[in-house]
Amino acid sequence: MGSIAYRQDQHRRNHKHSPHTSNMTTSRPDWLALTSEEPIDPDLPICDPHHHFWDRPGNRYTLDELLADTGGGHNITETVFVECSAMYRKDGPASMSPVGETEFVNGLAAQSASGQYGNTNVAAGIVGYADLTLGDAVQEVLEAHIAASPNRFRGIRNSSCWDASPDIGGYKNPPKELLGNSNFREGFGVLDRFGLSFDAWLYHTQLQELVDLARTFPNVTIIVDHIAGPIGIGPYAGSQDEVFSDWSTGINELATCENVVMKVGGFGMPLSGLGWGERNTPASSEELATASKHSTPIAACSKATSRSTNNPPRTQFCGTPSSESLRATLPAKKRRYFETPHVGRTEYKPARRLISSLPEERGNTP
Repeated sequence: MGSIAYRQDQHRRNHKHSPHTSNMTTSRPDWLALTSEEPIDPDLPICDPHHHFWDRPGNRYTLDELLADTGGGHNITETVFVECSAMYRKDGPASMSPVGETEFVNGLAAQSASGQYGNTNVAAGIVGYADLTLGDAVQEVLEAHIAASPNRFRGIRNSSCWDASPDIGGYKNPPKELLGNSNFREGFGVLDRFGLSFDAWLYHTQLQELVDLARTFPNVTIIVDHIAGPIGIGPYAGSQDEVFSDWSTGINELATCENVVMKVGGFGMPLSGLGWGERNTPASSEELATASKHSTPIAACSKATSRSTNNPPRTQFCGTPSSESLRATLPAKKRRYFETPHVGRTEYKPARRLISSLPEERGNTP
C-alpha cells in the first residue's frame, strides 16, 4: 500500500467526530509527499469499493482529484461511489434532495465512461442516501435514484453512528438505536423488494443491532463499512482491550449472517485513536503492517481474512481484485462467491473464502 492509498485512508475525511460536520477535510500535499512508495503489484486489477465526490467552497474532490490519486501506479479498473451528503437538490421535498447526489455522481461517471479520462471505470456502482425512516414512502426516493442512474445505482447507506459521548458524535447525527426503529425497518423492507444493498456505517458498540437487522432481512446484502468503527477516542481512549472484546463478540456473531460482507478499510480514521495524522511524516506500508499486528481490531481482521472456518467473516476488501480478474482465476462453480455487491452484474453471493489485495480506499471517508 503506497503513500497514495495511505493518504486517502488518512486525510480525505468527511467524518470529524462532530455531529454537525459533514464537510470533507483538505489534504496536506507537502506532508503526504514525505513518504512515497512504488506499487507492489502494479498489474493486479483492483476494484476500489469506497470513495466519495464533493464540490464545496474551498474543498473539492471530483473526477480529476480521484484520478490523480488512483494514477499512482496501481491498476484501478473500477470504483464504487458511496454517499457523502454532496450536491443535494436545493428545491423540492426534503426527502428527495439526496437524489441530487446520484445525479451529480452519474454525471461524473458518464465523463469517465467517455474514455477521455483513462481506463478506470469510475463510479461503476453508486451507493446513495435515502431516509429509511420514511417507511414505505421511501419507495418514491429509491425509484428516483434508480431513474437518475439506472445502470449504476446499487443501494443506499443510512448512517446509524451513535454514541452517548459528545466527544464521538456521528455522521448525519442519527438517533439512538436507529436500526431497530419500526419506521426504519419498514423502509428497509423496500430495499428487499427492490433488490438493493445496504451499507452499514456504525460503531462497534452497535453491532448487536446490526446482527438483528441482518437476521430479520436475510435477503438484503449488508456491507459493513470501516470494520464496524472500533472507537479509540473520547471515553474509549486507553481501553483497547475492552473495545476489542466488545468488537470481537459482535463481529463473530455478525459473521454467522450469510447476507453480510465487510469492507476492510478505515484503519487510519481519527476515530481509531491511533494518531496517524499527528506524525511528522506519513507512515510507510511496513509501519502500517507492523501496527496492524498490535492493534487488536486490525489484527483480528487480518487473522479473519487468512483463516478458513465454518463461518468466516465475509470480507470485501478496499482494493478487491476486480470482478473480471476474479472470474478469470476462479473455477466456474466458485466464481459467483466473489462478485462485489456494487459492481457485479449477477446475483451476489457471500464469499466463504477471502481474497486480499492492496488496500485502496479513495476520497475517504465517511
